Amino acid sequence: MDRIKENSKAAFDQQAAVYDKDIRGQHARSLYPILLERLARISFQSALDLGCGTGEMMKRILDTDGSKRLYGIDLSERMLETARAKLGERAALVLGDSEFLPFPDHFFDVVYCNDSFHHYPAPEKVLKEVRRVLKTGGAFLLGDCWQPPGAHMVVNFYMRHSKEGDVKIYSRAEMVSLLSRQFHDVSWERVGGSACIAMGTK
Repeated sequence: MDRIKENSKAAFDQQAAVYDKDIRGQHARSLYPILLERLARISFQSALDLGCGTGEMMKRILDTDGSKRLYGIDLSERMLETARAKLGERAALVLGDSEFLPFPDHFFDVVYCNDSFHHYPAPEKVLKEVRRVLKTGGAFLLGDCWQPPGAHMVVNFYMRHSKEGDVKIYSRAEMVSLLSRQFHDVSWERVGGSACIAMGTK
């Protein structure tokens, strides 16, 4: 595992016990209702939560519809322990790397990713894997950090020295370009002052 991933794993292992209430989880929590609203527009039965953290998104989905088949993957053992305590047997949780998804081809109706994409050192690999495990016509939904052009350049400069595995905040053009290599009907929307939602279809 490379240094960036090791830093991410260590940081989220440390944050797991308080992430659902701590300021460091605030940005992810702010995106929950927006992603849930987008998911409510999609007809799906199976979904993968990429970088599932404490499992809060899966809990909220299952509290609304317990028939969904949900899977979560995360690098952090402590995050998954928190998720298991919260979800019990209602979702399948896997310790693993989003660059190497341990699922068959064409397995999921939906893959979603909340506030973890900026931690991925090889986003192209992740998106290829997402495409592989999605069924034809399946949707990829992404919520992540966003900053205006000047600010995002400054933040990205300091991210090079991040001890928490942060890699890059993407501009609208960069995000759309990345997703368009693997998906069609790609959309991007700014949400509030520091977040964005992007979506594509296989």
